[in-house]
Formats: sequence, structure tokens, C-alpha cells
Amino acid sequence: MRRQEAERNAHAYARGRGLSGPLYSCGRLLGLVLLRLWFRVQIFGGEHIPRNGPAIIAPNHKNFFDVFFVGMATRRRVRYMAKSELFEGPLGWLLLRVGAFPVRRGEADAEALQTARAILADGGLVVVFPEGTRVEQPDALGSPHHGAGRLGLQTGAPIIPTAISGTSHLWRGAVPKTKRVQLAFLPAIASETALDGHDVASELIDELVWPAVEEGFGRLRATPGLIAACLAAIGGGGLLAKRQRALRRKAELRGTVEPGKVRNPRRKGRS
Repeated sequence: MRRQEAERNAHAYARGRGLSGPLYSCGRLLGLVLLRLWFRVQIFGGEHIPRNGPAIIAPNHKNFFDVFFVGMATRRRVRYMAKSELFEGPLGWLLLRVGAFPVRRGEADAEALQTARAILADGGLVVVFPEGTRVEQPDALGSPHHGAGRLGLQTGAPIIPTAISGTSHLWRGAVPKTKRVQLAFLPAIASETALDGHDVASELIDELVWPAVEEGFGRLRATPGLIAACLAAIGGGGLLAKRQRALRRKAELRGTVEPGKVRNPRRKGRS
């Protein structure tokens, strides 16, 4: 009962006030200073995020901080779904005020979809991770769910395929690793795009959005960093080219990935 009441209050806040402007701005500024410098963040295609009006950003997902990297890339305030368990503790208060709203993973959550529709109807920017959970393997993507497609068709909001690379295994205990994080925003796909099949939402994601994410993800993984570029300049170009060809291969698809609350007990059991 307590959990249900917390979710109802969270959705009411998300659909009404939405977030705390000053708190969101402070958090974004802190992210720009700390996260962008530490992780040497590179952003490509930021111009594909519309300056106003409703839009759905659909990235692959490898780390809890993915949404904060997305938020750094645009001055617009980003709204996003977070697993409902996070809203039961004190962290829920903070998440709500920086743009999050709860979703029950592994089941159809009508309340979360209604909140997302309300935000889009108000001209907001919503992040939806089609994989539904984190896929931690650095070279793999999960098969997408189709909620982003249904949201787009119901609201008319365009969908922006987005690839994120470098956020897998981002921490060594409580200390962040010195990794390079890259984001690529691909050209928006109109939700009303004419498709031939009966399940239009599925085709929109499977045939248009997710292939663009896969291609962008492969390109990011094949993009050399500063050190690699310097090595290539002094004669290591052959080795670099070989590595780039390997990384540019299509990412492995792991199929539908179960949420962590299902995976972890099984992992502990095997251990």
C-alpha cells in the first residue's frame, strides 16, 4: 500500500508541477563540470534534438547515469522513467525534482505511460530506454520493447534514436573510472511514418529506430580517442584500422533482457 501511494503521489507531481527548475539547473551545471570533464564526454548530433515541442529520445542503456549524460547534451529539461523501487526511499524525492517519474519494469505500466503522454502533450522531452533495463556488456545491445513507438504514435511526437558508448562498467567500487563517454543523436524519425504492417509501433521501433541506434553505436565504438589518434599518426595506423573494423561490426543482440531484480538472484544462485 505504501509503495502504491508513493507511486500515485509521484505521478501526480510529475504530471502537475513536474520538477524543480532551480534544482534541475544546479544538477545539470554540476554534471557539466564534473561528469563531462572526468569522462571526456563527446556529443554528436545535438542539433537533432528539437529546440521546442514534444519529442522522445530513445537511447541504448548501460548505466544509471545514461540519462544524466543525455541531459547534459541539451538545454531543454529532460524527463525520464526510473524504476519504481527508487521512489520508495529518500532518493525518490530528489529524482522527482530532477525530472524522473516511476515505471514498473517487466509489466505494462499504464500510469507511467499516461504520465509520459501528459508530458509530451505539454511539449516536453521524454527519454525512453527501449531495452527496458541496462545491458552491461560493452559490445552488446538488447532487443527493444515497443513502448516508445506506441507513445510516438499516440502523441505524434518524433523519436530520436540515440547511441551511448563508454558507460558500461563506469565505476570501480565508489570511484569512477577515467573512461571516454560518447553520445550520438541521430535524425528524428516521424512517428506517423507510413508502414505496411499491422503492428505499426513494433515496426517503427524494429525497422527504423533500433537499426539507427545499432549503426550509431557501432560508429561510436569505432571512433578513435585522442591517444589512439596519436598512435596512428606515428605509425600505428594498421593496428588502429584493424581495431576499428572489429568495433564497427554490428553489435551483438542479446534478445530481451530481464530487469536486474530478476537477473541478480539467478546470478547469485549460480555463484
